[in-house]
Parts: sequence; C-alpha cells; structure tokens
Amino acid sequence: MKKTSPPHWATQLLARFADPNTSEEVQGDLQEMYQHWVGSVGERAAKRRYVLNVIKFLRPFARDKKAQEYSKTNSNSLAMIRNYLKIALRNLTKNKGYSAINIGGLAAGMAVAMMIGLWIHDEFSFNKYHQNYARIAKVMQTVDVEGTIYHGEYMPAPLGNELRTFFADDFEHVVMSSFSGEHIVAFGDKKFTKKGFYMSTEAPEMFSLKMLRGTRAGLLDPYSIMLSESIAAALFGTENPIGKIVKLDNRMNLKVTGVYEDLPYNTEFWDMTFIAPWDLYVSTQDWVKRALDNDEWDNNSWQILAQINPKSSFEVISKKIGNVKLKHSPKSAYMKPVVYLHPMGKWHLYSGWDSSGNLNARIQYVWLFGIIGIFVLLLASINFMNLSTARSEKRAKEVGIRKAIGSMRGQLIGQFLSESLLVVVCAFMLAILLVVVLIPAFNRLADKQIVFLWDNPLFWLAGISFCLITGIISGSYPALYLSSFQPVKVLKGTFSLGKYSALPRKVLVVLQFTVSVTLIIGTIIVYRQIQHAKNRPIGFDRNGLIAININTPELYNQYNVLRNSLHETGAIVEMSTSSASPTQSNSNNGGFEWEGKDPNFKENFTTIGVTHDYGKTVGWQFIDGRDFSRKFSTDSSGMVLNETSLTYMGFKKPSDIIGKVVKWNGTPFTVVGVIKDMIMESPFEPVRAALFMVNYGWANVINIKLNPAMSAHESLEKISAVFLKLNPGSPFDYKFADQQFAVKFATEERIARLAAVFAVLAVIISCLGLFGLASFTAEQRTKEIGIRKVLGASVSNLWALLSRDFVVLVIISCLVSIPLAWYLLSNWLLSYQYRTEISWWIFAISTLGALCITLLTVSYQAIRAARLDPVKSLKTE
Repeated sequence: MKKTSPPHWATQLLARFADPNTSEEVQGDLQEMYQHWVGSVGERAAKRRYVLNVIKFLRPFARDKKAQEYSKTNSNSLAMIRNYLKIALRNLTKNKGYSAINIGGLAAGMAVAMMIGLWIHDEFSFNKYHQNYARIAKVMQTVDVEGTIYHGEYMPAPLGNELRTFFADDFEHVVMSSFSGEHIVAFGDKKFTKKGFYMSTEAPEMFSLKMLRGTRAGLLDPYSIMLSESIAAALFGTENPIGKIVKLDNRMNLKVTGVYEDLPYNTEFWDMTFIAPWDLYVSTQDWVKRALDNDEWDNNSWQILAQINPKSSFEVISKKIGNVKLKHSPKSAYMKPVVYLHPMGKWHLYSGWDSSGNLNARIQYVWLFGIIGIFVLLLASINFMNLSTARSEKRAKEVGIRKAIGSMRGQLIGQFLSESLLVVVCAFMLAILLVVVLIPAFNRLADKQIVFLWDNPLFWLAGISFCLITGIISGSYPALYLSSFQPVKVLKGTFSLGKYSALPRKVLVVLQFTVSVTLIIGTIIVYRQIQHAKNRPIGFDRNGLIAININTPELYNQYNVLRNSLHETGAIVEMSTSSASPTQSNSNNGGFEWEGKDPNFKENFTTIGVTHDYGKTVGWQFIDGRDFSRKFSTDSSGMVLNETSLTYMGFKKPSDIIGKVVKWNGTPFTVVGVIKDMIMESPFEPVRAALFMVNYGWANVINIKLNPAMSAHESLEKISAVFLKLNPGSPFDYKFADQQFAVKFATEERIARLAAVFAVLAVIISCLGLFGLASFTAEQRTKEIGIRKVLGASVSNLWALLSRDFVVLVIISCLVSIPLAWYLLSNWLLSYQYRTEISWWIFAISTLGALCITLLTVSYQAIRAARLDPVKSLKTE
C-alpha cells in the first residue's frame, strides 16, 4: 500500500500550539493512526479523522492561547491593526482581478457621488459670496390673470420711494435697478459689449463688493462708473483706472470711481461687469424719468432689491407691503397684485412657478441628482458585497482554521471589516484622482466652475465619514456572515452554504439593474421631451436670422440710412427693428377693447412694437389677412395678431377679426392679419396671446435676414463694414436667432446630458459586478462543466446554462423598473404643459438593451469556461 502523509497544515498547527513536551509523542501516535485509517476507510476519510483529532487535542491549548491573544491584542491594538492590514493586503494581491473590480467599481461610484456632491454644494452655496446674503431680497409680485398665477420681478419705479419712505424701519437698503443688459464700454480704441446695471448708490454696500480700488461710495457721483476687475484689466491693463474716463453706449462720458473683485460664477450677478448710478439712468432716459415724475404704478419695467433690518423678517414685511401696489393702482385691481419679498437664499433654487402658482423650481434637480448619487454609490457598494459574499466559500477553510486555533468572532469581524475599509480607502484615493482629472470636463457638461474643496475641513470630514460608513456597510454583511461559520463542519468538509445562500446576491443584482434600467428609461424620456419641443413649429424662419441690440444713438438715428446701405451690399434679404428679439418677449399689457369683448374679461397680451418690414424679415406665416405695408398709410395704426389671440379674444376664425378695430387705452388699431403662433417664450409651454403693432419708437433690436445666396461669413463681413462705418463707437456684436432659440433648451439638455452620463456609469458599475459574479460562478461550476462536456454538452448549451440565471435576474429588474420609471417620469412630465408621451417601445428598448448588456458581460466568462479542457476541469480541487 502506498504510504501517504496527513495534511501538512494540521501537523504544523500541532507542532506550533501544543505542549512541546507532549506534541512529538502525540504527533507520532496520530501519524500511526492515520496510516491505519488510510488502509481501513480511505485517504479522504483518514484526513478528516486526523484533522478532528488534532483539533480535539489542541482545544484546551487553544482556550489558553485565546485568552493570551485577547490580552495581548488589547495591550497592543496597533500591532493587531497592522496584522489585519497585512492579511487584507495579502488577500487583495492574491485575487488581483476581483480586487480591481472591487476598487475600480467602488472608485467610480465614489467619484460620481463626489462630483454630484460638489455640484449640490455649489447649488446650495449660490449667492453666499455676499456677506448680507441672509437679509437681501428681491421685491416681487403675484398677479392673477383669469385664474393663471404669474410671479413677476418687474416692478413699478415709484415703489422704490414708497418702500424707502413709508417702511424705513423695516429696510436697511432699498436699491432701484435696471435689468441686466448689454452695453458698450469703451476707452480709447478699446470697445467691449458687456452686461451691467444702473443701480442706486447703496448697491455696492448691500452686495458687500470687495473693492480692489476706490470705495463702495463711488456711485455718489452721478457721472461715475464702477468696473469689475476683469473689464478694468481689459480696458486699462496694469494702469490704475481710478479717475479715468470711459464712454458708455457711445454717448456718456463717465469717471471710474471704483474697481471691485469679479463676482464668482455661482452668484446671481456673476456677469455684472459694471455698475452705473441709478440717477444717471433716470436723467438720461426720458421714459424712466416720466414714470417717476408721473407716478406711473402700472409701468412694471424695473427691479427692486432690498436689505431688511436685522430685527425684521421677510414674512412680516411681505404682509405689510402686500397691498401697496393695489393701493396706488386701482386699475390693476382685476389682477389682484400682491407684493412680497423673495429672499436671496431662494433666488437660485426656489424661483419658478407653474400656472397655478405652485413652486416648480431648480431644487427638484438638486434632489434628483442627490438621489442618483446615492444610488450610484449604492450600486458600487452592492458590487463589493456581492463579490465578498460570493467568495465566502473560498475563505471558509481559513475561517475554520482561525477559529480552531483560538480566534474570537469579534477578531474575525474586525479582520473582514479592515479588509473592507482598506478597499474603501484605496477606492477613495482613486476616486479623488478621478474627480481631479475629470472635473474640468464635468464643469463644461454642467455649466459650472466647481473647484475641488482641498481646504474645506467639512469636505474631508464628510469624506472620512463617507469611507467609514461605506466600509462598514459594505463589509458588515460579509464580516458577520463569514465569522459565523462553524469550524468543525468546515474542516470536516461537510460545510454547506445552503440553498438560500445566493438569495442576498440575487436580490442585490436585481436592485442594481432596477436602478440602472430606470436611469436608462429616464434618460430616453428626457431626450424625447427635448426633441418633442424642438420639433414644435415655431411660427417663423430662424435660419440666417440675426439680432443686434441697439445701444447707441447712431443706430437709433440712422436706421433708414443703415437699412439702405445694407441692401446695397446684397448681403441681406430684409431688415427691421422690434422692441424684442424674435426669440423673446419683454412686455405684457392690458387695457385692450374690441367688439364683443366680455366686460368682465381681464385681458393680458404680449405686446411687440415692430417696423413695417418685420414680418418679411422673420418669415411670418399668415393664416389670414396680410402683412404691414408702407403702401397703406393706415398701417401706421395697424395690428397683427397671433393665432392664440383668436380663441383668447373669443373669435372662431381669423376672418371674424380681420378689419376689426382693437383699442388700446382708447387708441384704435385695425387688425390687418393673423399669423401662426411664434414661440418667443418657453417652447415647453403654450404660446401666449400676442399683438404686433407698428411702432418705430420702441426699437430695441435690429433684425437682419441674411442673403442665403451668399455665405454667412461673407455676408457678416459686409454687414460689419457698414455698421462700423455708421456706428464707429461700438463693436459689431450679433446673435443668431437659432442660437438664441437653442438657449431655451439649455437647462433640459444639461439635465439630459448629466442623466445620460450617470446612467452609463451606473450600467458600467453594474456590469463590473455582474462580470465578477459570472467569473466566480464559472469558477465554482468548473467540475460540473467538465462532466457536462464529457457527456456531450456543446459550448452553446453550456453558455445558455451559465447565462440563464443572470438573464432571469435582469428580466425581474426590468419588470420592477418599468412601472417605477413610468410613475416617476409621468409626474415629471406633468410640469410641462407641452409634453411628449411615454411610449411602450421605450420600455421595450430599455429591457432589450439591458438584456444585451447582460449577455455581453456574462458571455465572456461563460464561453471561456465552456471551452475549457474537461480533463483539466475534472482534475480541479
């Protein structure tokens, strides 16, 4: 009979832990007994009996050793931790593939969570640059127009004096301000088109601007201007700009009295490159002076900003000032105007209301991405838990041996948690590297200027807490599960994980793909909603249409000369002016009367002043009637309506209104035509009733239709030459209408891109876990695969066998995610009045895509295992 040896590791344990005086004798006896057992019951059973007798003999020594080790561990916890880390590193390096999947997947999840966290931090820190942030508010009003609630920040000019005079105890500052507009700022031959404001003198103090030169009192001089750091550098280089004279809009010479630090991107006024005095605005703009002198409470064209006193509150003051406009403007009673304060802390995240007056603001996206970040991190943690528990059988013998030689369960839990924490720490460091590398691209994607918070202790505290919580949660189940194994059963070889041992892994896989598929469906529907709005007829031709702001007197005074000169170049088809660009509306008015109007109907129309050639320039699409024409002198009091106006005014068809007179504050206008609705506001909302009237005095924008027979580059060069000749004091700045229209989709497209990126990352992380599990499953079933191949199973049979379980799990995930996604996305679409439908094929494509991704992920390992030589498979222990 061939002589065999007992398990070498058991013999080593005996020599290491038994009493030296007796271990040699016991070892000899056990060796003799082992050979006897081999002859009687076989080698495998003999090894089991040998191991059990070694454990039985060592048990009293193990108890003593356990007490010694416990005492030693408590006295030298650092050595214990060092030992834990050594074992953890050894296990990580021993299983490089699983370690790479664990660390890489967890790092990806952490990086996503970090970037989302930085994004959320930026959102919540909006406007906190201002020291008085908590006490600054915007004065706003709500109006009720036939049951539709509008929140507006456009306010009447006299309201500023009213608040300053009669509510002085409540306000520390009341600042009148124009709205942000583009202006020409020039010094010498340097000319720039920049955004700026006319504001009351206390504005720099209220905004706590950081002055680099001069003081915050610089606006006391009515012919002064304060510049931002960047525009000052662009105009004057390294020279001291204080006292220098700049020209504003080519008509006002203003002295520079201060230079302030550029405001950060996450502030409301980040693009405020200059501030000019409000008094200068009043003295140079007749319509503003008239509104103040005549106490015009119905002209809502300005914004009012205020800083309340420390002892006041926004709610109390809002109640006090609620009826102030109604008191001075009886004509507006039908709209029930209510004035209130909107705190600066809510400007960014809580500004946006639906037609019922309910909040529909950016905060919903903050919560959305916060939830996505948590789920992506959860997916990465699930991968770790899945792979750790899946490999528990591989470490069962290790647990049995360590428990047999005296390891306490708490020590085993500490060991496995230390491994988990090591993985998390490695992943955290890799995640930081990924974030640092990817943050510039993320900023471009999210339209942010986020920086990594290296010097923020709260960030590092959150990061450390994040590691601890993630490590403990991710490692707790494997640690508790592995440490519960019974050593006798493990070492006897009778240990079994049980038929439900894989259930937690299956549940976690289902959860992973439920999240991933939901994100995929959500991304598709968001893109569908954007495309639905983009495909909506816009009512005019924006191709080759450009808009140029009228900022200088030369453009006001030489319109006809400019128009004739541009026609002579052949670069344009037509040109006109309007009170707003074709993609915007900036004026809404009531006071209209027409035949058949219900006396109780309180109307509100978008009103646009245009020149005769506006329709030809923008490509109006007429339903009935005609365009304005210089051939008809009566067209100077003509009016064109959009299609929505018909039903709004109570008419059934266009011919019912053509030729009728509509009076505006007593002035008659004759309706000459009805056009298709132009989308000038949100493409996701219904078009409002709009009126177009010939009014050359309202000119704010020049609209030009480029000649399609000439290249855009050549046309713009010729147009630029004419503009610079007639208007040498300002640069030639223009905007294409299609680009301006595209801005209307910016928020939704940004959300869609971010959602798409996060969905892809979620799928990748899920696939990493699936790949690891497939690899482990194939490894576990090596012998089974070998036997099946010997019995005639083909590669395709084995591939189907190994893939089936994963496919079933993904199908279950899809069945869970489809109703969940439908519910969430249906509610999201309700925030848009003009919205797409959720079609069945979206769910079908998402399910098919998830199945294809699953099969691609699993197939590599399945086919690889199926093609193994069965002889080698059957030799595997």
